[in-house]
Amino acid sequence: MKKIIYDLDALRSFTMGMDAGSFAKASEYLCKSTSAISAHLKKLEEQTGQVILEKNGRHLKLTPAGEILYSYAKRMLALNDEANQALGNMNLAGAVRVGFQEDFGEHLLTGVLAGFSRAHPNVSIEAKIARNAELITQIHTDQLDLALTWAGNLDTAHSILLGELPLHWIGRAEQNLTSWQERKEPIPLILFEAPCLIRQQALSLLDEAHIPWRIVLTSQSLAGIWSAVNAGLGITVRTRAGLPAALQCIHGEELGLPTLPSLGIRLHHAKPQRDPIIDSLEKNIIQAVATITQP
Repeated sequence: MKKIIYDLDALRSFTMGMDAGSFAKASEYLCKSTSAISAHLKKLEEQTGQVILEKNGRHLKLTPAGEILYSYAKRMLALNDEANQALGNMNLAGAVRVGFQEDFGEHLLTGVLAGFSRAHPNVSIEAKIARNAELITQIHTDQLDLALTWAGNLDTAHSILLGELPLHWIGRAEQNLTSWQERKEPIPLILFEAPCLIRQQALSLLDEAHIPWRIVLTSQSLAGIWSAVNAGLGITVRTRAGLPAALQCIHGEELGLPTLPSLGIRLHHAKPQRDPIIDSLEKNIIQAVATITQP
């Protein structure tokens, strides 16, 4: 039986189209014509002997075979890119200091740093997980080279906006959230201690909607917030980033809660000068953030 060698360019067109939600957008991102993208998709279907996409209204969705191919394609491309990065930067040596806002600590940090470390074994990494204000301060004082934070009223001179994530009301999966309304009690909230951008937005929206609230617990850590919500003490406001499996996003409109905005994700540089080690880590972070912000 002849072995099939999948075309990485075709796989990239396929995954980019699915991630971007449109193969027209994929053609723009990859600087290829739409006919070239279509040819790539046709080639993959010929190689697999399976239909990988089907119509869903005006859009395309993955077939069961397409879902399998998509999963393998992401892994193959990630390994290819990692190998390319490693071979292209074999002589890189030194150190890099990077900070992650707590919401990204578990979900993004592990994958980003593991891939970077494999590609650059001679680079030592100092990683810090903290809240926005502390990370911004350490960028200003040159204690960090890079920091991934929520976009807000604290900013730095050298930063880029990587995307946005919607905020959600979050509670325990089996929690009866309507009971508070039925008893006409204030909404019990679990929040970070002030100052906190998300806390400020949530309280302002509740006040504007004339919805009574009470803070039942404040925490200095995200782990503390998740634990208190899981214990059923109240609800909180965060994005889906790092959301524990035992918790769920609540449909706020069903409870009369205000609609929450989206929150930007910003990557900060301590210095404007380019450095190959920092540039390489920046690329890893940008790719990782893209996986959680794409529709």
